[in-house]
Amino acid sequence: MVTTDVTPSSRTASRGDTNRMPRSRWFAELGWRHLVGVVAVAYALFPIVYVISASLSEGGTLTGSNDLFAEVSTANYEALGGTLFWTWLANSLQIAIATGVGTVLMGAAAAYAFSRFRFTGRRAGLTSLLIIQMFPQMLAFVAIFLLLITLGNVVPALGLNSKLALIAVYLGGALGVNTFLMYGFFNTVPREIDEAAKIDGATHAQTYWTIILRLVTPILAVVALLSFISTFGEFIIARLVLQSERNWTVAVGLFGWVSALLEANWGLFAAGAVISALPVLLLFLFLQKYIVGGLTAGAVKG
Repeated sequence: MVTTDVTPSSRTASRGDTNRMPRSRWFAELGWRHLVGVVAVAYALFPIVYVISASLSEGGTLTGSNDLFAEVSTANYEALGGTLFWTWLANSLQIAIATGVGTVLMGAAAAYAFSRFRFTGRRAGLTSLLIIQMFPQMLAFVAIFLLLITLGNVVPALGLNSKLALIAVYLGGALGVNTFLMYGFFNTVPREIDEAAKIDGATHAQTYWTIILRLVTPILAVVALLSFISTFGEFIIARLVLQSERNWTVAVGLFGWVSALLEANWGLFAAGAVISALPVLLLFLFLQKYIVGGLTAGAVKG
């Protein structure tokens, strides 16, 4: 009688050989996704690496940086101290943060009202927001310019060349897609929570500020991030409203460095662009855990 001793390790090895997917099938089902991901990452990283290389090139031109990191110098970054770049960056941060906070507060209040209350004009209001958001705000730049000229004669703080006026213009277009994002997310919060809070004696304001807003934190973070990014890099309206060089945002200021082709300093521009990207990057990393949930949960229940 012949016995065969099959150890657990041999059984595991044989099972692994049996379940191992052929390479052709693995590539057809999974491998191509990895290949697409690598290509996408390389495609996204190349402009970033190119700009960083240009910012470290003392020559001050983009064409001279074709050989990546052929020379490494911090001269362009040091030269930023002799310009108004840090003032522009501070202006951009002030405007973007104020607009982001205002957008979240306005959008959340509107979304809560549309989600929880039934009133005359509710459907018409939602439809109007949907239609208005199809037209970009920049289409109204002539009307905005004339409005600020007239308004500046009455309230100088809301006239041309005012950061407060620019924030007011941005907040004028804060509703729309942001309200719809929040509206879908608010609908995922069970109404039983509101009813339980009402039974306990809470008012609508107490329910909204102490309970609902904590439950919808992901969408608040997403809207704040989107508003910050769009405002931080906006150029057309900022260039129209802010006329004094000291009040410029970083987008307007960097454009001024390269608008004259014969005097363009691309090295200084690249250094400013690299530093300007850091606030957006840091905010994105800080809010990353909320982004996926905030963008997807609102689509579950409209």
